[in-house]
Order: sequence, then structure tokens, then C-alpha cells
Amino acid sequence: MSNIYLRQATVDDLPRIVEIIDSAKKTLRDRGVDQWQSGYPNKEILKQDIQEDISYVLILNGEVVGAAALQQGYDQNYQNMTSGTWDSNSEVTYSVIHRIAIEADHQGEHLSAALIQQLLTMSHYLGYRDVRIDTHPDNLVMQHIIQSNGFEEKGTITMDEDHGIRKAYQILLK
Repeated sequence: MSNIYLRQATVDDLPRIVEIIDSAKKTLRDRGVDQWQSGYPNKEILKQDIQEDISYVLILNGEVVGAAALQQGYDQNYQNMTSGTWDSNSEVTYSVIHRIAIEADHQGEHLSAALIQQLLTMSHYLGYRDVRIDTHPDNLVMQHIIQSNGFEEKGTITMDEDHGIRKAYQILLK
């Protein structure tokens, strides 16, 4: 049986997180998805996530195999939707899953779902019942993962980083 859990990332995890993100960028490029192809996210952003205590790593049998940021409170990109609306029971503050990636050698093992589930648990623990996530319109794999974990598509948003349109999703935890 596998041992899998989530923990907060440390500066010592930064090189591994960068490897995982770079691997994800290549996978997206190979799939023809124009997401993360212009430098974002870079090492500085990933380091800032760690410094702000919003970076988490997924551990499988003692090895870091996934990474994500769990932003807490508010995200300017999510304030004005390009189309659609957030749930009528949305909260003023919420958590947002960003920069989620699984190491290439472990893709297809449902670890993205495990990482999302762990981040939902962490969101609830931190007091957030409204959780949001987005992805590129061409990233069909991530759209499937997001929706299969209970998120509902709510519309589109525009990202400040690259002015790109993203599909926006939301789940309200009980």
C-alpha cells in the first residue's frame, strides 16, 4: 500500500518543485496546450509561494511527486469574470488552487486527484468553504480532473500574468 500525504513546502523543496513544474510545462507543450509556455510560473514565483507559506507538496512513499499553491483569502484575477458568475452562496474570502502539477513519471496514477483532495481538506482546515481553480480552455486533461473532483465550471476569467482566458471552477465545501 502506498503512503501518500500533503505537507507544506520548504525552501529545500524548491529545486524539486521547479523540476515538477518544468516537466508539466513540457507535457502541456507536447499536448499542444499554450499554458505555462511564456516563463510563468518561474523559480521566483515558486520561491515566493514557499515564503508566503502557500506552497504544498504531495509526498508518495517519501518522494515529492506533486506541487501546488493554495492561495488564501482573495485573488484579483477571480474578482471580475469575463463570462459567467460565481455561486450565489460564494464567500467574500476563498482559497484558490494554483500552479498544480504532478511529476511526469507519475502521471496517470490519479495523483492530481489526490493532490486536489488534500488541498480541499487543507482549505476546510484553514476555514475556507469556497474553493476555486482555473485552467486553460485547451487543457482538457486538467478540466476533467477538476470536474471529477466536484468542481463546477462557473465561467471564464482573465489572468493578469499573461492576459490569457481561463475556465474558472468553484466548489463550496460543507
